[in-house]
Amino acid sequence: MWRVFVCLVFAVTSATAQKVEVIKFDRLEELMTTQSDKIQVINFWATWCGPCIQELPYFQNLEVQDPSVKVTLVNLDYADKLKKVNSFVSKNKITSRVLLLDDIDYDAWIDRVDPSWGGAIPATLFINTASGQRKFVDRPLTGAELETLIKSVKSTK
Repeated sequence: MWRVFVCLVFAVTSATAQKVEVIKFDRLEELMTTQSDKIQVINFWATWCGPCIQELPYFQNLEVQDPSVKVTLVNLDYADKLKKVNSFVSKNKITSRVLLLDDIDYDAWIDRVDPSWGGAIPATLFINTASGQRKFVDRPLTGAELETLIKSVKSTK
């Protein structure tokens, strides 16, 4: 009986644990421009950023509560910290897609995310490819602010 329980726990844990994918900016840029029927919410964060960690649960809840939204969490730790990021994702039971951006030439890509971005994190990009609407915020968000921003991007005007 004990062995069956251990096997079941291992199977469930393995099935829900995700591995963080390491990408270059061109792959992220594809994600930002791909047509989708969902609102794309792309949050830039790091494991060492306290305000980033505080707002992560809001993004987790958002995707669960609103199926019209697709959340992607873009981690900005260095690529050699992949093990740490995977451990963080597993420990915190993060189910949203997590990508680790391996492109340390920030000046080459920050303006391509949004020209107003000075590089501070957390930062979040909201994209409605159907209407062409985009919003960018480079500060921590509350759950209520997140909902308001989603609603503003969902509108077609």
